[in-house]
Amino acid sequence: MSYVDGFVIAVPTANREQFKKHAESAAAVFIENGALSLAECWGDDVPDGKLTSFPMAVKLKDDETVVFSSVAWPSRVARDIGMKKFMADPRLESISMPFDGKRMIFGGFQT
Repeated sequence: MSYVDGFVIAVPTANREQFKKHAESAAAVFIENGALSLAECWGDDVPDGKLTSFPMAVKLKDDETVVFSSVAWPSRVARDIGMKKFMADPRLESISMPFDGKRMIFGGFQT
């Protein structure tokens, strides 16, 4: 059964190009470590909610955009192995995060 990691973050809108470079660099490391595909999705129609919403979840500020990202893996086992290798990869140290990682929400999902 395939597996997907999903991430929601708030990116300063002015950092869009910097985020694209960050995402491309990280994608290469994910793919080398077993990911099948990635998607980086810049928020376009992400409404505020009354009880819950993506903007509320990431504590979106006026000058930020919600970004949804996903990484597809062949299986949970492949993801666990690949993510461990990804997190230990020294190239990550040189990839700057153009967003506040403390407000990222994420989770793993069976398909």
